[in-house]
Amino acid sequence: MSAHERLNLIIDVDSFEEYDANLYSIDSLEFPEYPEKLERDVAKTGLRSEMLSGIVNIGGYPTAVAIGDVGFIGGTCGSVIGEKVTRCIERALENRLPLVIVSVSGGMRMQEGTLALMQMAKTAAACAEYAKSGVFYISVVTDPTFGGATASYTSLGDVIVAEPGARVGFAGPLAVASLREELPEDFQKAEALLEHGFIDSIVHRADMRQMLVDLIAFAS
Repeated sequence: MSAHERLNLIIDVDSFEEYDANLYSIDSLEFPEYPEKLERDVAKTGLRSEMLSGIVNIGGYPTAVAIGDVGFIGGTCGSVIGEKVTRCIERALENRLPLVIVSVSGGMRMQEGTLALMQMAKTAAACAEYAKSGVFYISVVTDPTFGGATASYTSLGDVIVAEPGARVGFAGPLAVASLREELPEDFQKAEALLEHGFIDSIVHRADMRQMLVDLIAFAS
């Protein structure tokens, strides 16, 4: 699903106020073919970056949201997603709003190198400040969510929920298999992660809005 489709699935009708829509990636490292890929996916998704963020109402509760889009270079995390997630968290903190981040990621974006990797520390630090405030962060994990997103903001929610069958991990199964380890059939699947305590619940997308309403109402 696109970021806009996921957004419309969970929010109150016509309640989305977008922030930071002007942020976009640049080719700081002069990586071959990166500018062309950015232009391609801006045209394909209608977004200027791999994440949509703003303030919405969910069940009547004002809520800060950020939602990834797998159609934009595989949802990979560059410097823009780090800035958008951080600003979204800071906005939620400033206004004492609940926070919902819907993650989808192919990992950190290799075309931005260390600039992309730095976003793990940046977003994790913002999550830590938000956690001190006693407000409420729900992390929603979708398929796939890998790499630095999993190693930072995705794993730091007060409640972490996943869609059925979502693949979640740091290194993907092909990378792990290269170590010649025999992998279980449900390796990195949401159901196995629930069994081992990494996530708190598995929720079908058709039920996701009601679950968010219930959790936010409870926390409020």
